[in-house]
Amino acid sequence: MKKIIKIILLLALTFLISIGHVFAVEKIKIGLLVPLTGKNSEIGQSIIKSTRLAINKINNPSIEIIPRDTQSNQKDTLKAAKELAELGIKIIIGPVFNENLIYLDELADVTFLSLTNKDDNFSKNVINAGINATSQLNTIKKFLELSEIKKTIFLTPDVNDQNEIKKAISASKIKIIKNYTYNTDPTKLTQQIEKITRYDIRKQNLEDEIVRLEKSNQSNKEQLIERLKKRDTLGGVKFNSIIIADFDESLKSVTTSLLYTDISPKKKYFITLNQWFDRSLLEEASVQPLYFPSINKKNYESFSVEYYEKFNQYPNQLSFLSFDLVGLVYYLILQNNSIVDKEIFTKKTLFKGKVGIFEIKKNKINHILNFYKVENGEFKKIF
Repeated sequence: MKKIIKIILLLALTFLISIGHVFAVEKIKIGLLVPLTGKNSEIGQSIIKSTRLAINKINNPSIEIIPRDTQSNQKDTLKAAKELAELGIKIIIGPVFNENLIYLDELADVTFLSLTNKDDNFSKNVINAGINATSQLNTIKKFLELSEIKKTIFLTPDVNDQNEIKKAISASKIKIIKNYTYNTDPTKLTQQIEKITRYDIRKQNLEDEIVRLEKSNQSNKEQLIERLKKRDTLGGVKFNSIIIADFDESLKSVTTSLLYTDISPKKKYFITLNQWFDRSLLEEASVQPLYFPSINKKNYESFSVEYYEKFNQYPNQLSFLSFDLVGLVYYLILQNNSIVDKEIFTKKTLFKGKVGIFEIKKNKINHILNFYKVENGEFKKIF
């Protein structure tokens, strides 16, 4: 299997290296649906710039990106998509936001590569190309198996994404003891974590043991009591790793609550979802090591430098993804003898981009990601 993957990846790289020497008889037109006006225009403009970089890398005058403005709403997204379809465009990168996919099933002959990481397609002609929860859990599952970690619990915030997380747990077949749903309200969170970790019982165990020793005739009881008084709890928990499906300050609130209940990342694995190398995590020494799946860090940094040198600003995460999608679409079209149709997304294919490896099969894209840990103030690659 590894040999097959290497061969496929070599083919992909060979195509991209020699791409400047390939010229199609007709223009290869790829549509782009992004917000160019309104409150999200900055996102759209950044994506436009990244696709320009991709076109320059491909260096083939036969490929053309044609953008249209979605204005971040459903009706304008459909209107813009119809304009692109009338130009004969069969593949469109975008739209950005999941809620703008709702009417696109009206254009059955067009395939949309949405930039969303949601995994709930509104129609068969939409392929969600973002880094979805299933891709992330597949990577976490690999880490758990390699590390022989058997007892894992899952913590899911009580937000709109919780159903997607449940689907991803099922799809990835990751082995967990239980999936706990928690309220992100900080005034309620710690109490919930206390219950999950049996904090009250473990704290009472400690107090009871101190009392027992005080009443005992053990010769070294003073020494034992002194040691116990330095502890917060006594007794174990039924898990040795925790997957926290959260981000930013909410993630930090969960890890803080775990520390409060005497659950330390030095003794239990703290694992979370793709954090896009959030540098604020480097400053959280008390919750290190912290593990997470993500894109290729080295490629992300080199792309950011190249983007900054060209445009004097840093790209967003969607820019990085859209850069790869241009190369992916072009590669698949070449593999399909320059025929642009729906079939190019049905065949099983692996494509190595800057994000990582794209796995395409039956109109679905998953990502084979890398795995990292935050430790001693730096991001360290595990695989």
